[in-house]
Amino acid sequence: MKHSIKLTDVVKKYKDFTLGEINLEIPCGFSTALIGSNGAGKTTLLDVMCKISEKNSGDITYFEKYKEADDDYVRNNIGYCASNNFFPAEWTSKKVADVMEIAFDNFDKKKFIKLCERMKLDTPDSKKKKKIMKLSDGNKMRLYLAAILARNTKFLILDEPASALDPLMRDMLCDMFREYLTEDEERSVLFSTHNIADMEFATDYAVFMANGKVIEKGFVEELKEKYIMVHGSAELIANISDKLVSYTSNKTMFEGIALAENKSQLEKYDIAIEVPTLQQLSVGILRKAEKDNEVK
Repeated sequence: MKHSIKLTDVVKKYKDFTLGEINLEIPCGFSTALIGSNGAGKTTLLDVMCKISEKNSGDITYFEKYKEADDDYVRNNIGYCASNNFFPAEWTSKKVADVMEIAFDNFDKKKFIKLCERMKLDTPDSKKKKKIMKLSDGNKMRLYLAAILARNTKFLILDEPASALDPLMRDMLCDMFREYLTEDEERSVLFSTHNIADMEFATDYAVFMANGKVIEKGFVEELKEKYIMVHGSAELIANISDKLVSYTSNKTMFEGIALAENKSQLEKYDIAIEVPTLQQLSVGILRKAEKDNEVK
């Protein structure tokens, strides 16, 4: 399977945080969610991928043959969007369009205008255009997304694109991801999030991060076959806790996730077993990583 980006033994060190070693391939043609709690290293990883921050060691390969993020082909075919302060605060939509048109040959101003209209933003032709500093966080992100999606790229890398959006706009963003991927089978999307609930429809492949490391990854459907969701009476926990990846409980009930390979053993007890949602998988996998870190 082709990959849009491949990281081999990548490490980025800060005074109080270390990313890696990261070994990861982002599959080409799909939408990948980078999932983790705040501080897990998601933004650091994306910054290293886009060469906003320099890695300390390891190798990164783009589109299976390019080694540098600032190579002309890589630069023109990756659309990167930060979660905040992506454009100067005093800019308007017209300034964004003018600068993007100069900076990138593949920026389509007409498409940008249509995207602004679709997302209910000022267009470059609007009589009154608000400066970015006057926009809500949600509208700032809409403007950033319109600018990136107006470029004819092969790979979108988006840092927390849904965090400031309302539920309706998140649903629209999922549609936009699907449209982007459908237009060209060589395209890929990678977006980070700490809450996957509203973005599950847009996710084909998932990468889970905790404490600067990748702790799980795979296609969503395969992960849903690897894990099961279980819940039942709290009094059963003593008998099955060793067969659970993680769980939560109160005085009467418990719920958690387990490896599907333990299903036959768990079926001996009076518990419900279901296919987990990606949100349930995320909570369960990240909860285990948090507990493992506490033990250390």
